[in-house]
Amino acid sequence: MTDTPPDSLIPYDEIVQEALRAVVGRVLGQVEAGGSVLPGNHHFYITFKTAAPGVSVPADLKARFPDEMTIVLQNKFWDLDVRADGFSVGLSFNAMPAKLDVPFSAITAFVDPAVDFGLQFQAIGGEDEGGAEHDSDNDGQDGAERDAASRITSSEDGSNVVSVDFGKKK
Repeated sequence: MTDTPPDSLIPYDEIVQEALRAVVGRVLGQVEAGGSVLPGNHHFYITFKTAAPGVSVPADLKARFPDEMTIVLQNKFWDLDVRADGFSVGLSFNAMPAKLDVPFSAITAFVDPAVDFGLQFQAIGGEDEGGAEHDSDNDGQDGAERDAASRITSSEDGSNVVSVDFGKKK
């Protein structure tokens, strides 16, 4: 008798990650419907793979963040457009406006530090193991808040972080 569970013919990990990405889409959709104004103290850190299919960022940002970057939606963003498969948003980087287009499948983390909530998952169609995460320098972001988001997303202390990793067999 073996302790190894049989391989599943149902792709549970993909189903759960798709559901988690739907949470991100729903939250961003509510912000868009509310006139792109974040309620209360809510703000979002969204980490995504810059080389994932469908990601569109200006060339200078892609050069600075060739693998992964984190953007912050807080005070200075515009033209939030949420679709079934992703979102686009305008942000300022070193006083230069930029439009980013990010499919939900490229997102690896979503954090709302105001309520200690975070989601982490693997990028679909991307590398399972990537380089170090790179924080963006989009204007108006506080380094301490970025550090707090890093603590929240890597938290293992029972805070409101949902991390999905079904550990694929090799």
